[in-house]
Amino acid sequence: MSAIPTLADIEDAARRIAAVAVRTPLIEAHTLGQRLGCRLFVKAEVLQRVGAFKFRGAYNKICQLDAPTRARGVVAYSSGNHAQGVACAAAMLGAPATIVMPTDSPAIKMANTRAYGAEIVTYDRYKESREDIGQHLSSERGLALVKPYDDLDVICGQGTAGLEIAEDMARLGLAPDVFLAPCSGGGLATGCAVALKAKFPNAACYSAEPAGLDDMARSLAFGRRVTNNPAAKSICDALLAPTPGEITFPIAQRHLAGGVSATDEECLKAMKAAFLELKLVAEPGGAVALAAVLSGRLDVKGKCVVVMLSGGNVDPATFKRALDTD
Repeated sequence: MSAIPTLADIEDAARRIAAVAVRTPLIEAHTLGQRLGCRLFVKAEVLQRVGAFKFRGAYNKICQLDAPTRARGVVAYSSGNHAQGVACAAAMLGAPATIVMPTDSPAIKMANTRAYGAEIVTYDRYKESREDIGQHLSSERGLALVKPYDDLDVICGQGTAGLEIAEDMARLGLAPDVFLAPCSGGGLATGCAVALKAKFPNAACYSAEPAGLDDMARSLAFGRRVTNNPAAKSICDALLAPTPGEITFPIAQRHLAGGVSATDEECLKAMKAAFLELKLVAEPGGAVALAAVLSGRLDVKGKCVVVMLSGGNVDPATFKRALDTD
């Protein structure tokens, strides 16, 4: 596989995960689309195994490890959704899993990760390096490191969601004009963009990030990887990577038209909209792409727009806060 994944690489990943991953629906949001003056479709990855797209990349990575490596086990670092994806995929493939998670991870994500049988090692996201801890555990225990985004097998696994979008749009006889995906390190946004643009070259693909943590958008604008302010915070706990990945950023430069962002309040309102219209439960980070569209960050009037609703692992208190927004 080259440094830039191809459609064929993503199709290979789709074949590997076909028997275990959910082919999630592409749902038209009629009322929201009418409000915006566009046709708006939502890819419901909240209905994926573990409640997020992360299962795709985790399974595609771990299933390719040889038997002795799988027997020793895997290690990953994540605030929650990648943690659950790796823990679930590892359990299905008979690989012990150790997950490095921040102490302030949502309780539901930590509980779900433990429920899949993973060992959790906690750390302080503001004072410690999860990468250093993960690398140490990998070296000390002989564990295979499954990175959350900076890995070609993981990127291709995430890209299978984009491949499904392309196939479903083709069945509808439609061509997407605009596609947006939530973005942390960039695995989902870039993997999906590769698949979509291979099928629909004129589609404009965008990353969507929390306001103040829009490192991918700023990196694309500046032409180099930049970092977020370490003190910046957001309720979008799944989207707090400090800078685009070394592997994902060159892919983003080739395939993304740019990046947009949404505030925490806008994400909460998008969560409410997804629930009221589509009956889908989204977490704040999972709803950021929808939030950016609903908040007018892009001109979508008269266009065919697809947004990724990437994760639904939200604590009840946060979801109640979303439903209580005006």
